[in-house]
Amino acid sequence: MVSLYVENARKTWFGVAFDGDCVCATTFGPSEKRVLQSLRQSVPSDIQLHRLEKPSEFAERVVSALKDVYDGKEVSQDFCFSTGSLSKYAKRVIEVVRLIPLGYVASYAGVARAAGGSPRAVGNVMASNPFAPLCPCHRVVCSDFTLGGYGGGLSAKLEFLKREHRGHSSKKVVDTGGGKLELFPVELVTGGSKR
Repeated sequence: MVSLYVENARKTWFGVAFDGDCVCATTFGPSEKRVLQSLRQSVPSDIQLHRLEKPSEFAERVVSALKDVYDGKEVSQDFCFSTGSLSKYAKRVIEVVRLIPLGYVASYAGVARAAGGSPRAVGNVMASNPFAPLCPCHRVVCSDFTLGGYGGGLSAKLEFLKREHRGHSSKKVVDTGGGKLELFPVELVTGGSKR
């Protein structure tokens, strides 16, 4: 059985679906109804769901991390993600995108070079990312540093990135365990403007 927990903080709802100490899905949104609907759609339909009225210790930890990502704070990437229902390719893309640190972005094409596939295939995985924003799909942008798409809306994606300014001035490369991923300062997307 998968547990669901949602919480309202600062006019935004945050939610997690989890099994034991493993995250099945995370999301955020403007209403409790939308967050619950998103969580239910991210969990395979044959799995029974149970909504918690009070958070477990694990649910509190995940929701706290969701709030921190939303606020542009550094978050540990130590959560187990339940990826059993994802394709092998989607799992690989999620692994690569999880490596994009705060203050940086990567392009769809760059993620494709590191994970395989095409930029469009990466975009498709990001569009159905069940772990947003813990798996920071908002940090994946077009090669020309325009925003591309985002399920939460482009204005939400831009606000995320503005909150993640850290003053980096040069690109860097990370090893993805089978490829290299080029990372660029978030300021290249936002034009250096903070909130």
